[in-house]
Amino acid sequence: MAPLGAARALITGGADLGKLELIKTQTASSVSTLTFTSIKESTYNVHLLTIARMKSDADNKAVEIAVSNDSGSSYESSNYDWAWRYQKSNGTMTEKNNTSGGDFTIVQNVGNSTDEVLNGYVYLYNLGDSSAYSYASWQCSGITQDPDYISTYGGGVYHVAETINALQIKFSSDNIASGVFSLYGLKG
Repeated sequence: MAPLGAARALITGGADLGKLELIKTQTASSVSTLTFTSIKESTYNVHLLTIARMKSDADNKAVEIAVSNDSGSSYESSNYDWAWRYQKSNGTMTEKNNTSGGDFTIVQNVGNSTDEVLNGYVYLYNLGDSSAYSYASWQCSGITQDPDYISTYGGGVYHVAETINALQIKFSSDNIASGVFSLYGLKG
């Protein structure tokens, strides 16, 4: 065993901590929502959702994420608190927040022309812990309908302590025209 590997095994008791494991990748094409219903919430305390080239069927849409406690039969529509900030390439800053949201709204004003897409990642915490709130933090970049380049970061909490076992990603209205979405579990 290499010296670094031996030291790591000694410190961690042989566990392979901090490794991302792919749960599922999905490619969207003209769908109203994209769902992950087998998220392995009992295996992972931290999940990572990646979003690549997400495009709407229409201009000026918000990207929303909702959680489910019944394997995706329904999605929770209240008890979300969130806040985010985005900066346009022209230097203007916008802040948004909600203390009674119906989902995690991670960004607004996404456009749908040729290069107007959203890319980003969302970390989700405690989804499988029935005694803890579920948290999210995210960072995204994309192009608005203006078109302006934007960079956004934010976070939120679903403030009900329950097991979350499914996720839904959608635009505020209209379909997801295209995009690639991957869900990972963080081993540890």
